[in-house]
Amino acid sequence: MDTVKVGVVGIGHLGNYHLQKYHKIPNCKIVGVADISVDRAQKAAGTYGCSAVSDHRKLIGSVDAVSIAVPTISHHSVAKDFLEAGIDVLLEKPIATTIEEADDLVAVAEEKGVIFQIGFLERFNPAIVALTTLMGKPLFIETHRLHPFFERGTDVDVILDLMIHDLDIILHFVKSPIQSVEAVGVSVLSDKVDIANARITFSSGCVANITASRVTGKTMQKIRFFGLEGYHAVDYEKRELISLSKRAGADGKIEIYGNPVEIKLRDPLEEEIRAFLDSVISRKPPSVSGKDGRDALELAILIAEKARKAQETLP
Repeated sequence: MDTVKVGVVGIGHLGNYHLQKYHKIPNCKIVGVADISVDRAQKAAGTYGCSAVSDHRKLIGSVDAVSIAVPTISHHSVAKDFLEAGIDVLLEKPIATTIEEADDLVAVAEEKGVIFQIGFLERFNPAIVALTTLMGKPLFIETHRLHPFFERGTDVDVILDLMIHDLDIILHFVKSPIQSVEAVGVSVLSDKVDIANARITFSSGCVANITASRVTGKTMQKIRFFGLEGYHAVDYEKRELISLSKRAGADGKIEIYGNPVEIKLRDPLEEEIRAFLDSVISRKPPSVSGKDGRDALELAILIAEKARKAQETLP
């Protein structure tokens, strides 16, 4: 396959960014866009010189691969249409709204032998990519993902909207069964949980303390890892990594030193889409699989349930 014929479904905030990145990559051609808003679809089609449809199923037969950036409630139905048609899919997070829907998508992708990648952007954050070469066995993890309030994304709670990014990163690095989960959450500006905190204990002994909010004045996106071999702190937004380790000095005393860190400052979304296209062409498994998306969703749903129950006990 010399040139991948791609389509984008859902021409909102994220869908437009996907189009911009595809347009920059030489080994793909945007052949169609789909959106229930005909005006949005036609505007994008005019910009990128492709066809515009209001029904995503009309792209089937003309595309090799699609990005899907529709509201979460439609993830399952839209993605399944393409997967069943044998079309490779890059689906924005979260994978679906229920575990049953997620399992169905993973099963269809496996049955049809298609590439099914989930859009966890932080996996491609240059600081996280650099951390992958340094990470040992984490024993304690602390994250803060705090954002001002936007109407966009409020079709789901803050756990599925924001926290799930950190859940995926934690599961990616810890690689251990979950032993217990505690969580609290509060609704502030929407009818869903807008601020949440979770504490996860893994069988490995690692404990993760995770906070997410979409009602704060300033943005903060940070994760810190503590282990016997050292400490690693990532600022997602600034794409910075501080990595410290310990060693015995000449006098036998323990001293702390900074690990050399090489961060290649690349655009995470462009890297995500390039990785997807690479899988489409090579047929190698995607770097963020449907199962990864399913596992993060399962944990997010468990946290959301516990947070809602905790909120119900409030006076």
